[in-house]
Amino acid sequence: MQTISIDEISISNPYLRINTNVDKLKKSIETVGLINPLVINNKNELIAGGRRYKALRELGYSHVNVVIVEKDEKEQELISIDENLVRKDLTKIEFEKCLSRGKEIYEEIYPQAKKVAQEDLTTPQDNEIQVELPNDRRSFIDITAQKTGLSKKVIKSAIDRDEKSSKAVKELRKNGELNASQANEIIKLEKEEQEKIIDLVKEKSAKEIKDIVKSVSQKGVDQTIEEVISKPSLSKEYKSAATLAKRLNKIMGKILLEEMSCEHEQMDKITKELNTLNNQILQVLKLNHITTTTFENDNLKENLQSSKIFSEQSVSIGL
Repeated sequence: MQTISIDEISISNPYLRINTNVDKLKKSIETVGLINPLVINNKNELIAGGRRYKALRELGYSHVNVVIVEKDEKEQELISIDENLVRKDLTKIEFEKCLSRGKEIYEEIYPQAKKVAQEDLTTPQDNEIQVELPNDRRSFIDITAQKTGLSKKVIKSAIDRDEKSSKAVKELRKNGELNASQANEIIKLEKEEQEKIIDLVKEKSAKEIKDIVKSVSQKGVDQTIEEVISKPSLSKEYKSAATLAKRLNKIMGKILLEEMSCEHEQMDKITKELNTLNNQILQVLKLNHITTTTFENDNLKENLQSSKIFSEQSVSIGL
């Protein structure tokens, strides 16, 4: 470790995060000093420690402790990526991009290491970190999992999303219009197919996208698009109603199964809300020309006498 003038350090590395808030870091440095020195190359270019550099600058340090590394450009880039992955929260897209690039460099530097593509993460045992292997033979996701505390499966999925997503998918994820679960289904298609169906799937759930992807694999993208367009779509209000109804059915099923009565002071308010909900449900059923005769079925009444059976049937009858 050496000490050099902070003015001698040049900032050009795109991985450096010098535009973030460093107030907490400044307080830490003022309290305990700089624990981890800056990392530079033999040209005094900063490789790792962008936030520490900014904090030291703002605190008025004229000289700083540095570690000089003698590495080629690829290895320097890997150090910068490692710094980002371990020390600073990234956006999901930045995180995935760093992982993907880190894997690419790592497997180039260490050709003898196990390839990420060779990792079979279908069982809990396969997800275990292989600490008994030499570092230069462990896979990139194995080492990264140990450093970050994330599971190997999470890291592998993140790398797949960066490598397999089309430009449109990445753009929607960047804008917050697609989540990881949706993207995980879309990337099962070729990038050209993703581009063709993206406008159809961006507002659909992961389960709906899964069905569309399955249809593409069976019928082709053009026929699938035609069928999706011609098929009436379920509004977001009815989707929300279905989700809430399922949750409420489970709650009501538990109350009936355990015969849970309630004498709380808020019971009057709860009863009023349930009565209002019941009336609105009946109106929605009527609006959709759905009769309520099913609720008067003698066999159903007999089933309702058993709380256990009611709990199992509550979803199907819509109570």
